[in-house]
Parts: sequence; structure tokens; C-alpha cells
Amino acid sequence: MALSVPAIMRTTAARLSALYLLLFALCAVLLVLYMTSLSARMLTGQTQETINDEVLGLARAYQRGGLPVLVRVVEARSRQPGANLYLIADANGQILTGNVQSLEPGVLDNEGWTTSPFSYQRFGEGELDRLRNLPADKGTAQSDQSETQAQGEKGHNAIALVLRLPNQMIMLVGRDLGEPERFRAVIRRSLMLALGMMGLGGLLIWFFVGRAALKRIDSVSEASRRIMGGDLSGRLPVTGAGDEFDRLSENLNAMLARIATLNEGLKQVSDNIAHDLKTPLTRLRNRAEATLSGKQKTSDYRQALEGTITESDQLIKTFNAILMISRLEAGYSSEHTNRVDLAAAVRDVVELYEPVAEEAGVSLDAEVNGAFVVNGNRELIGQALSNIVDNAIKYSTDSTSKPAVRVAIERTRGEIRLSVMDNGQGIPDDADRARATERFVRLEKSRSQPGSGLGLSLAKAVMTFHYGRLDLLPGNPGLSVVMSFPAREDH
Repeated sequence: MALSVPAIMRTTAARLSALYLLLFALCAVLLVLYMTSLSARMLTGQTQETINDEVLGLARAYQRGGLPVLVRVVEARSRQPGANLYLIADANGQILTGNVQSLEPGVLDNEGWTTSPFSYQRFGEGELDRLRNLPADKGTAQSDQSETQAQGEKGHNAIALVLRLPNQMIMLVGRDLGEPERFRAVIRRSLMLALGMMGLGGLLIWFFVGRAALKRIDSVSEASRRIMGGDLSGRLPVTGAGDEFDRLSENLNAMLARIATLNEGLKQVSDNIAHDLKTPLTRLRNRAEATLSGKQKTSDYRQALEGTITESDQLIKTFNAILMISRLEAGYSSEHTNRVDLAAAVRDVVELYEPVAEEAGVSLDAEVNGAFVVNGNRELIGQALSNIVDNAIKYSTDSTSKPAVRVAIERTRGEIRLSVMDNGQGIPDDADRARATERFVRLEKSRSQPGSGLGLSLAKAVMTFHYGRLDLLPGNPGLSVVMSFPAREDH
């Protein structure tokens, strides 16, 4: 996939990023408007407060000496540099004194605060306008007055408080808005510049992050294509960053490993069925063929059918064991789990197999003290334990001393260990002990014993289903099969 802008825009991450960028830009514009409006209100409030202070000072002067003192104070303040405006006019609006030369028409008509900023010309600015039109040899004077001229070119705006004196004369006290307007313009330009820089940075981050995300997705897609092409050993790349892509890849890799394990198990089951079930099916066919050949008595037919039923029952048991193992190894079961007392399960299995052990000349006893409760399925645990006890009875008969099988339970390090120990020949080779839990595996010494080679496989699947493990340990003499369950936590 080409790493272009159209390709990036087709990704969900890029579209979400674009949406977030748009929302961010909208919020930033609203913030600029709000900050500009807020600064304007604050500056207007400060300006009005300054004007009110000036009005109070002039009011005190008027109270002290009337109009003559007020006029002197206004003239004195008008000569001081600053942004304040002072004006005294007659009842007709003719300016008598102050630092204002002309006003926008209608400003003095209404008493109180001006409804909106008005334009005005300060006293003496008309002369400066005339000087700007002088020849170039007067440039020095123009240069000295450059800032004032620039202000004259741009015009002045102000707000003011208009008051009528008792003799119908008009007094205006105001303040020039040039400084607040410049401050407001600086704020607006700063916010717009910051907005532009943030927008540009957001676009660059969005683009490069989108490219990086697209590269990660491309690598995952490439690995997926290799896996779909038949390379089941392939895995999705993990960068080690610990982000959501790595977590997704790790989960998918675990799923692929699980699928590979199940596929390998299915292949082994298919091979084992084809190899190990061929013999009993052949025996069934040969028995039926031998029975049908020649003349047979009724008792012979009955005996042949009974043998066929026995073989069929063994095949059904084998297939049921295979299905149970596959279902347990797949990680799901229709069986429910609840509290299971292993001690009670051990006592039931030992009681069930005591006649079998006695008939085989094997001593079978259990060492169970107290209750050992786990979370599990009683039927599955009983089936697994029965398989292990049955194997122990069968393979303890070759013991050099009196054959014996002992079942014990103990609690250790957060586990409950259920052990079945015999004193037979055991499995001395470590590799053979590892293979003994595989499906249809029957070691050389056990081929003379009846069975299908699925007992320990089923027990291992049951332990996996219960989040435990099955261990085959040398018993010196004999073999010790240990079922380790996680201890149940009672709340």
C-alpha cells in the first residue's frame, strides 16, 4: 500500500484524527473569539473606571471653586501628556477649552456614557496635518512628529462621559481607545498565530502518526497474508512499544499458537486413528468372515456376535475418549464446574476399584485426611482418576515384591496434589514418561496389556481443563502420577 495522503485518509485512525483536529480547530477559534471579547470587556471596564476617577476629581474641583476653578483644572490636565480627553463646551456645543479640537457630530447631544466609540481630533492635530504637506526640507520636523502623524492618519476613537453643568455648559471626560485597541489587536494576532502554529503542528503530527500507524498495519497485513498462504508458524510483528498494536499482535499470536496446537493435535488424532484403530476393525472383519465361512452352530454365531459387540463397545469407548479429549483441549465443555471434594472422589474411586485390585492381587489403599476442595467437574475428575488407578493396578502386577497402589492427597504451595503411586516396573526413561501422555501411545512394556493408550491423554486433558497439570514421576520403584490442582479460594 502506498503511503500517500489518500491511503492514510482511508484508515479509521486517520479519519478519527481528522475529526479530532476539526473539533480542536473549532474550539481554538471559539477560544480566540472568547479571549478577544473578554479582553475588550476588561479594557473597556478599566477605561470607564479611569474616566470615573477623573470625573470625581473634576467634581471636587467644581465644588471647591465653581466654574473658574473647574476650567483651570481642565486646562492644566489638558496640557499633560496621556490618553485622557477633557472638554468644556457651551450650551450649543461650541468648544471652549480642553485638549479636543473636534468631535464626531452628535456626541454632545446626549448626557451620560457614549453608546459607542466615537472619532475625534486632538487639539493641534490640524496644524500637524498641514506640516505633513510641506516640502522635503521640512522632513526633520515631520520625522519628529511621525508617531503623532501616523495616529492622525489612522484617526482616533474614544469613549467618554458627557455631563451638563448647572449653567447648562457641557463637560466631556473621555479616554482614547488607541492603547486598548492596540492591546486587543496584539492579543488577537498572538492567538491567531498560536492557533496557526498549533494547527500546522497538528497536521504534521496527524500526517506522520498516520504514516506510522499505516506502516504498522501494513506489517500486520503482510504477516497475515503469509499466514493465510500456509505459513502457520508465522506470527504478527511485536515492536515492544507496549501500545494497542502490540497488545493486539500478542493476543492474535496467542490465538495463532493455539490454532497451530489444535491443528497439530487434529493431525495426530487422524494419524493415530488411521494407525491404531485399523487393528480392531480388521479383527472385527476377520471374525465376521470366519464365522460366515462354512457351516457353524448357533452357539458359534452367538459367540462371534458377542465378541463383535465387545470389540464394538471398546471402539465406542475409544471414540468417546477421543471426542472428550478434543473437546477439553479445545477449551470448552458443556459440563459445569463447582465445588469438588477430592477426598470424597478418591474414596469413591478406591471403593470402585477395590474388587478389581483384589482380583489382581494388588493392595489398594488411600491416604486421605480432611477435606480438599477445588473448583472443577466431579465426573471428569473421577474419570481421570479412574484411568490412572486402573493403569496403576495393571502395571503394578509386574512388581518384584507384593503389588501395591497407594492414593494420597496433600496441600502444598497453593496447590492440592493428588498422587497415585505403584511399585511396579515404572517408566525409567524420561522421554518415555513425556510420551506416555500422548494419544494412542503405548510403550513397549504395555503392549501386552489391554487398552487403547488414551487413559493418560484423557487425564492430561482433564487437568488442562481444570488449569492444573499432570506429572509422571519416578517412584523408586514404580511410577507416581501426580494431579496438581490450584487450591480453591473461599471468600
